[in-house]
Parts: sequence; C-alpha cells; structure tokens
Amino acid sequence: MTSPSLRRRRVAATAAAASTVLLGASAVPAAADTAPPSGTPATVSVDPLPTWQVNGVVWSMTTVGNTVYATGKFTKARPPGTAAGSSKEVSAQNILAFDIRTGNLVTSFKHSLNGQGLRITRSPDGKRVYVGGEFTTVDGQPRSRLAAFDTATGKLVSNFAPKVSNKVRGIAATNSTVYFGGNFFNVNGKSRTRLAAVKASDGSLVDAWKPTADDDEVFAMAMAGSNRVIIGGRFQKLNGATKVGIGAVNTTTGASATWTSRPIPTRQGSRYSYVTDLYVSGDTVYGSANGEGLHWFDGRFAAKASNGELVWLDNCYGATYGVFVQGKSLYSVSHAHDCSSLGAFPETTPATWHRALAETTYATGKDQAAPGSNSNYRRQPVPSLLHWFPTLTAGTFTGQSQAAWAVTGNSEYVAMGGEFPRVNGVAQQGLVRFAVKAKAPNKSGPVKSDLAAPKAAAGLSGIKVSWKATWDMDNNNLTYEVLRDNGTTPIGTVTKASTFWSKPSLSFTDTKAPKGKHTYKIRVKDPLGNTVTSAASNAVTR
Repeated sequence: MTSPSLRRRRVAATAAAASTVLLGASAVPAAADTAPPSGTPATVSVDPLPTWQVNGVVWSMTTVGNTVYATGKFTKARPPGTAAGSSKEVSAQNILAFDIRTGNLVTSFKHSLNGQGLRITRSPDGKRVYVGGEFTTVDGQPRSRLAAFDTATGKLVSNFAPKVSNKVRGIAATNSTVYFGGNFFNVNGKSRTRLAAVKASDGSLVDAWKPTADDDEVFAMAMAGSNRVIIGGRFQKLNGATKVGIGAVNTTTGASATWTSRPIPTRQGSRYSYVTDLYVSGDTVYGSANGEGLHWFDGRFAAKASNGELVWLDNCYGATYGVFVQGKSLYSVSHAHDCSSLGAFPETTPATWHRALAETTYATGKDQAAPGSNSNYRRQPVPSLLHWFPTLTAGTFTGQSQAAWAVTGNSEYVAMGGEFPRVNGVAQQGLVRFAVKAKAPNKSGPVKSDLAAPKAAAGLSGIKVSWKATWDMDNNNLTYEVLRDNGTTPIGTVTKASTFWSKPSLSFTDTKAPKGKHTYKIRVKDPLGNTVTSAASNAVTR
C-alpha cells in the first residue's frame, strides 16, 4: 500500500470543470443509527467487541460464514486485553483467521507467509480463500505471490502453486478460475501485463485470458456475474484503450467489456486518484478511492455491475481503503476529514480525521459541494452518511499515520483490520469487531465530555434552563431530561437530533418551580437507555 497524501484540505470552492451532470432523487437526509427512524437502515453498534490482536498491520480481510481470514504484515497474535509481548502471544506470520462471533483465533488455520499479504478473497462457494502479496513461500513451501487454502480443513492447497513474477494486489475468483492483478509481467513462464488468470484446479495458466493494465498497477478486482471481471487500480489504460482507474473485461477472452462511468479523474502529472477496493453486492459494485493531490477524488462510488453506469459518487475527502456492504449500509475505512459532499461534517482547522464511516447503499440526493479536482461529475447523486462514528486511533507501524485499512463482515457483524492501537479509547490493536444491535452490548452512550452544565435564568413565566446538546457515536436522536435540584424524576424532556459537527442549543422553561433557590441538571438518554448527567447549573431564585 502506498502512503496517502495527508495534505488535502477543503479550503476553497474551486475545482476543475466537470463535464457530466447526473440527476438524482430529491434530498432525503438519513439519520440512521442502531435505532433508526422507519425506512432507513440500521447500523451496527460502535461497541468494540473483544478480538484477537496483531502486532503489525492488516491489509485485507474476507469472510466465509463466521470465519474472517486476514492478511498483512505481522508476526504475532494475542488475545484481547493483553499487551504486545504477553506470554499469551502466538506466532502468526502475515496471515490468520478468527471467528467473527467470538473474536477468537481459529487454531486449525495456522500458516506462515514469508512476505506480506496484500489481498485475500474467497471463492463464491466458500470452499477456498486465495491470498496474494509479496511472499514466495507458504509454510516453507514455494508459493510465488499467490496461494490457496481449503476452508473446510484449513490446509494449504497442495496442487495450486502458480509462479507470479511480482506482487499481487487484486484477486477475483469463480469456483473454477482465479483472476488476479498487481504489478507483475510473467506468470508460469509466460508474458502477462499486470493481469492473469489460472485454473483453480491446478494453478495452470488460462492462455486465452490476456488483458493488459498497460501503464500502472492493478489494486482491486471483483466478479460481476459469470462473464465480467471488474478491474480497479492506478492505470490510465486498459487493453490499450483509455480507461482511467476502472474498467471491465470478459471472463473468457479478456476483451474489454462495457463500462460507462468515469468515477476516477484522469491523471495530471503527479496528481491522480485510483481505486483501492471493490465490493459487489447484488447488481451493484461499490468502490473506494485514494487521491494524491488537493481535492482529488478520495471517496466512494457505486455503479451498475452489468455496465458500469454510475449510481452515485460521494466526494468526501480523506483517502478510502476498503468497503463492505451489510444490508442497505455501506461501511468504509478511510481518514475522512471533509464530507461536505454529503451535507455532513466540514473541514476543520486543524484537520480532524474520521477513520470509519457508514452510508446508505443508495442515493438520497445530489452532491452539495463543488466537484473535486478534474472530476467528471458535478451535482451527481450521493448517498446519505449514517450516524455511526467509532473512534479508531492512528497507528505507527507503517509510518503512514493510518488506522484501519480493511473491512469485512457478514449479516450480523462488521470487522475491521489495520494498524490502530485503540478503538474508542480502549486498547485493541489491528483487529476489531462490531455487531448489530441484537448481538451487541449497546453500552456506548451520549458523550459526557461534550455535556456542559446548563445555565438557569429567572423570567416572568418561570426559570429558563438552557444547554448545548451533546452527541452519541451510534444514535442520532437523544432525549434530554431536565432535573430540578437533587431530584431524579424529570420535570421536562426535550428530544433532539445531534452530531459531533452539529450540536444545537436547547432550552426548557420550568413554569412550576416553587419559590426559593433552585439548580438544574440535564440527564441525557439514548434509545438504548444509556445515560449521562451534567453538572449542576448556577442557582436561581424564584
């Protein structure tokens, strides 16, 4: 993975001219969370679930049933709640598996890559996982940058050993064929230009499949039905024709297939964007991008898997590294710092980074900000940002000041991998899980540090109590209970939506306060019953 630019800021409303305009639905802001309003998708809870940890970085993950397979650059794994160097640490050389329900290591899957893994994916039937990267041996056996494992036994597949001349970054598989890309030029002794396919049965080269990523690396690949492979990366040409960052080819011939949208802007010297990850759900492919240069496309996009027609494109700034769909929610990992495109959090000075986001899989309105640098779109359809904001601390292992690099899951859990040392302030290194409300502890409540003591002032009609709203990491609507003196029964309630970037001022007038001196507190409750209480207000005499 390459170092992302940390210099992008939304400091002006200028951008290169946009050549295409797409029409979207009327804006319908979503305020989804673990207890969303009717008609909007629920998110998982932000409660970090105990998960085995790693001492390096996780670059990629995939899920088969309840097992998550993770690869990257690490040498040890250890139980949750233990520090690096613990006596409970075990060897885990660049690859491991854990149970997404418990977070426990799957001990039957124990292997060693002698170089880092960059991508791991599954076959559609779930019988295999394929890992690609920079390694040349697995468990001491020759495996040149691509290997396969049997998910039933956990064993390395003995008769799958293609020889790839350089790194593999993207993999897409059917049950019979493995398509892969990266920055190589020879596979099994035959010339290939960054793309190749081998038979799943024995690793032999598929001679007829010879598409070319002509001028730069392939980073991500995905299957779209039985006859299309979607390819993403840094290239500006695919099969000799201009196709910037993303395109599609036929699964049998390798010939270019229809791809109509242009989510990735054309390179301008050292400034460019590229696809980092692809995920197909139903009839839609979702992609993430990294941009190098001021306001170059960093966000996510959705396109029809059958022809590449754009569904939506969000122009949040802050490089995005991975995407995963659960129901109608799209989860991503990034270092987002400006989501004005979605009418959400703006740029701040100094910049603040948000390492994990969720948004609707469908469009809800139009882009609310200026187009990005050299963008092909303006006022295009955009999704809505959902109310889900776990806090992942940036790590130091790669020297890139990032947190999560990969995201995966199933219908009940979302898992993230990267180099983060803490989640929501709790020590949890490199791997973490989150669950849907029914499986989660649901203990994350309103943020107390943002709840100041209210102010009280006497008036003709009573005592007016005023305060600033706080916010909650996974609930948008909070209930504020006004408590008089040392009482525990509220004398009034106010329910209001808030976010970390928009905390409204609220008030309540106590018209029934008896004569005498009074103070007030505000007790804030989320829909799951978690509460925090403010300090007391100033005393007021009525």
